[in-house]
Amino acid sequence: MGRLDLTSPSPSSFPPWTPIEGFRFELLHHSRKPGSRARVGRIHTPHGVIDTPGFVPVGTNAALKGVSNAQAAQCGVQLMFCNTYHLLVHPGPEIVQSAGGLHGFMDRPGPLITDSGGFQVFSLAHSTSEDGPELKRRSADRGRNEGTLLSVSERGVRFRSYLDGSSLTLTPESSVLAQKALGADIIVPLDELPPLNVTPERLAASVALSHRWMARSLRTHLDDRRAYASRHAQAMYGIIHGGVDLSLRRHSASYLGALPFDGYAVGGSLGKDREQCIELLSHVLPMLPPDKPNHVLGIADPRSIPRIVVHGADTFDSCYPTRVARHGTLLTRNGPLHIGQGKYKRQFVPIDEQLDAEIDAEINGGGGGGGGGPLEGVTRAYLHHLRVMKEPLYDMLASMHNLRYMTRLMAELRGRILRDEV
Repeated sequence: MGRLDLTSPSPSSFPPWTPIEGFRFELLHHSRKPGSRARVGRIHTPHGVIDTPGFVPVGTNAALKGVSNAQAAQCGVQLMFCNTYHLLVHPGPEIVQSAGGLHGFMDRPGPLITDSGGFQVFSLAHSTSEDGPELKRRSADRGRNEGTLLSVSERGVRFRSYLDGSSLTLTPESSVLAQKALGADIIVPLDELPPLNVTPERLAASVALSHRWMARSLRTHLDDRRAYASRHAQAMYGIIHGGVDLSLRRHSASYLGALPFDGYAVGGSLGKDREQCIELLSHVLPMLPPDKPNHVLGIADPRSIPRIVVHGADTFDSCYPTRVARHGTLLTRNGPLHIGQGKYKRQFVPIDEQLDAEIDAEINGGGGGGGGGPLEGVTRAYLHHLRVMKEPLYDMLASMHNLRYMTRLMAELRGRILRDEV
């Protein structure tokens, strides 16, 4: 067997980028506020439009926990994220494909994005001494899932199913083909996720490996697109890597930006805390091709988003709003509300009176969206009761509230950008 070629393929070996039928990015407005790169746009997909900047909730197992697709739509959700790793483990891409892809399987008419499966493979790996504090932690379940990553090689990754312990292999090619079977509107290539505190040499080697994997993923995607254009009208985003090393980030953006991806995501470790993350993104986002959509992977909390939007970010995914809702935290215009506290037992008022008033004013003014539905008439006292008594209804109502809060936050930001206030 000959020596492996560990160089990244030349961009000239790929065909030039061409638009996909049914997918395009429409830039509507660049903020004219001095020092701002904020922008408002629309991502057109075969399953609908995504207004940007936009929040993307995560439905790990092809479901938002406790919230139906219809309820998510009521809350203003447009794009939803699903995890390939979990869908590989169960029910399997072939089952989803036989149901008509994720849209048919979930009975979801709106746009979807899937990841490669790589993030979960590496996040469930056995922790090492190199792991340190970071904003996007490898896993909250390390102790329960340690040892699921079995090996990493040029070919791909081998891991153990958390469901039944069986050995599974994920390669750049198999990840793309799995995502083709799942049928999301936007897919991403396989990449490696090293922890924050690795040596510069290890980080550089990881970026190079990710570039080689992404080039293989892109070739598989383009080959499939040529063979099955009508069946797989999907966009693929390249993922910019490099940890907190700006020179590596610049190299990654330059290399991947020259490849015919349809958009770009910022992945890998984004730092040890919010401040380092935002500082890093302030440098990385301007490196991306301005005529294509971009996505920030795994960061979407209410405190971070307004500060990242300024640097030109388009979409953000996170399970944060729905996760904290299930754990008793409701997002409001006046800050987080911890509904399990006894002081809410007699508060017979809406969860967020200011948010409700804004929605009512918009509906009465003809703007529509977000009012009524299951949240109408729900009070803090009632949600406190449901939370204390561990009623399943609590999870649904709390999650819906936080989803509605996030989509309203994004709509407000879009309006402020259009007025050149951000």
